Amino acid sequence: MTSEIGPNVAQIVLVTGPSGAGRSTAINVLEDLGFESIDNLPLHLLPRLLEGPAPDRPLALGIDTRNRDFSTAALLELIDQLAGDPGAGLTVLYLDCTSDVLLRRFSETRRRHPLAPAESPEIGVRRDLDLMAPIRELADILLDTTELNVHQLRAEIERWFALGGATRLALSVQSFSYKRGLPRGVDMVFDCRFLSNPYWNPALRSLDGRDPRVAAHVTADERFAPFFDRVLDLTHLLLPAYREEGKSHLSIAFGCTGGQHRSVVVAETLASALAEDGQQVSIRHRELKRRKSDERSG
Repeated sequence: MTSEIGPNVAQIVLVTGPSGAGRSTAINVLEDLGFESIDNLPLHLLPRLLEGPAPDRPLALGIDTRNRDFSTAALLELIDQLAGDPGAGLTVLYLDCTSDVLLRRFSETRRRHPLAPAESPEIGVRRDLDLMAPIRELADILLDTTELNVHQLRAEIERWFALGGATRLALSVQSFSYKRGLPRGVDMVFDCRFLSNPYWNPALRSLDGRDPRVAAHVTADERFAPFFDRVLDLTHLLLPAYREEGKSHLSIAFGCTGGQHRSVVVAETLASALAEDGQQVSIRHRELKRRKSDERSG
């Protein structure tokens, strides 16, 4: 996909995620909220769709592995093009779900998985999650539908997207490893490698930053509190400014050497503080997600 996206694009919500996670429901809700909704359009036709005058309504695009010419690389390129277009207010809405619940949903409906029509649904679910993993990392809004029914998912979509298509500010907090490079599409990046590293404690090495023992080790560093307080103050300063500018999302990333301990602790702590303030926050840990995926396939 090499065509240029035109400069006159209106607000766009790209709805994606693995098959069975609720993408069709989300598209229908957005349509009810006033979006022009287009589902499963071949990827090579999207640049042509977005050329020319801006539409008079916000646009919801449903894209997943069922698209006729889907490829992870092509979708990543599309997101990069839209994110770099000053006329496109892009929001990537990713509907996530655990593999066991996806499998149960296919079993209950007796549907064949589109990525494994002649094989078991387990194979299709695994392929789907693997293909979508890089897209998940770019999500502005990450909704886990594992425990949601159709009505609860509708309520969540309506909470994020106001009538007329105006979106609430989406906050994303994530952790990563500098060894694997910076995450894509982040607004602010903070280096946590100056904090005391639990890796050098044999009792903590195999744990991650979500464990209270690891969190206690990191937060005990005398530099943690002043660092965190300044990050939280900066975030509070930027939130109203982003809203006034009409931004759709703010993404904050914390990095450390391995992405397992210090960055995870800081990300979890910030996400909790923002949630206590009433903010809608999605949190993801890139390396922990990758490690879980490696363990599942190993």
